[in-house]
Amino acid sequence: MAVAPRVKPLDLFTPEEWAKVSARSSWRGIWMVAHAWGTILLAGALFVVFPNPLTYLLALMIIGARQLGLAILMHEAAHGGLHPNLKINDGLGEWLCAAPTGASLKSYRPYHLTHHKYAQQAEDPDLILSAPFPTTRQSLRRKIVRDLTGQTFFKQRFGPLLSKLKGAGAGQPRSAIFGGEVARQGPFLLWNLALLIALSSVGLWWAWLALWIVPMATWFPLVTRLRNIAEHALVARDEPDPFRHARTTRANWIERLLIAPYHVNFHAEHHMFMHTPCWNLPLAHRLLEQKGLTGGMLRAPGYLSVLKDASSKPAVA
Repeated sequence: MAVAPRVKPLDLFTPEEWAKVSARSSWRGIWMVAHAWGTILLAGALFVVFPNPLTYLLALMIIGARQLGLAILMHEAAHGGLHPNLKINDGLGEWLCAAPTGASLKSYRPYHLTHHKYAQQAEDPDLILSAPFPTTRQSLRRKIVRDLTGQTFFKQRFGPLLSKLKGAGAGQPRSAIFGGEVARQGPFLLWNLALLIALSSVGLWWAWLALWIVPMATWFPLVTRLRNIAEHALVARDEPDPFRHARTTRANWIERLLIAPYHVNFHAEHHMFMHTPCWNLPLAHRLLEQKGLTGGMLRAPGYLSVLKDASSKPAVA
């Protein structure tokens, strides 16, 4: 099996520069997790205090983007970047990032590290995400509609259960299948139950649905798709250049608020230096730029630019 080619950081940086780029922190990861939850609460409060369609749409998009932010911070924990203490790192990543969004750090970590080991090689488990691109505008539009109408969420959340029920043998009790699925999604269900109880205690039971589930079923799947497209769509298979295993996308403040939180847009740098904490990726990019090393890097000027390229396949007449 072909392992993806690597760079040696000290071939690119001085020891002093690399020490800054690779430095871990005991508080930055905790702050980012708190920031994600604080932003979710403030966005929800915006609609509660000023209820109108515009503030609801804004709250929905901000909360959905921060749900992606929690997934990004779970990803950070998979690399051990949230905290130098592995127990604290994994506790933050599992219970405050993964569980609320229906994921599992324990199962995600080996899968994701395999993706890094074989990035854009035949053994890369994420190739399926980039394989359909380029696609047609019509196909991309259909994907976006499925995301925004909750179809993607329903398929991801209930698809495994429905598949097990459909494939169950005649003598297999349905209760065992339901029980197994409840156990698998236990942390997610407990989080949602706790949110519902907490909000109900202050007379805001409806906010669990309107300000947590609806963003999770609409904007979260959409921005997750946009993230996947920006990172690896149209990246060459078996690429020998480590500077081109992933794409870095320039993100303005609106994109960082609604699409790409917590420096997730610096994905080329992340693949080159995968154990560098996400908050140091902008520094890595600046240093590479100062050294004139970003010319061959796979880059995009913005997310709309990536979508245009990813949907450039001509429609079949």
